[in-house]
Amino acid sequence: MGRDSLDPWLAWPDKGVILLCRTSNPGGSDLQFLDVGGEKLYERVARLAANEWNTSGQIGLVVGATFPADIARVRAIVGDMPLLVPGIGAQGGDIAATVEAGRTANATGLMINSSRAILYAGKDEDFSAAARKVAEETRAAINLHR
Repeated sequence: MGRDSLDPWLAWPDKGVILLCRTSNPGGSDLQFLDVGGEKLYERVARLAANEWNTSGQIGLVVGATFPADIARVRAIVGDMPLLVPGIGAQGGDIAATVEAGRTANATGLMINSSRAILYAGKDEDFSAAARKVAEETRAAINLHR
């Protein structure tokens, strides 16, 4: 993907665009760790997104929670750019490590997603109560580590 692939989306400066940078699944390393001119592919995506492509300040990046060191590396490259972070809960991402690695200097910059842990928290009649409980616990854990 190059800037020309993003141009139709970036033409709307009042809308956000979230690009895939570093996935939560272990197989993502097969491609995302490829060396491209002395840096890993995911690092190149982060650098391009934060600098050349983000002319209107509307880009965010997806960075998986299962690799906190990679979250920290992306944060170091992109500064205060927003990060969408899947992988908390069922995928095994650690909330404390994710928040520590990805928060900005003012303790923001993360949109942490936990789908499966909440979606499959309960069955039948207890679903909504169980899902609410897991969602509230997740939010409390995130806020604890901010």
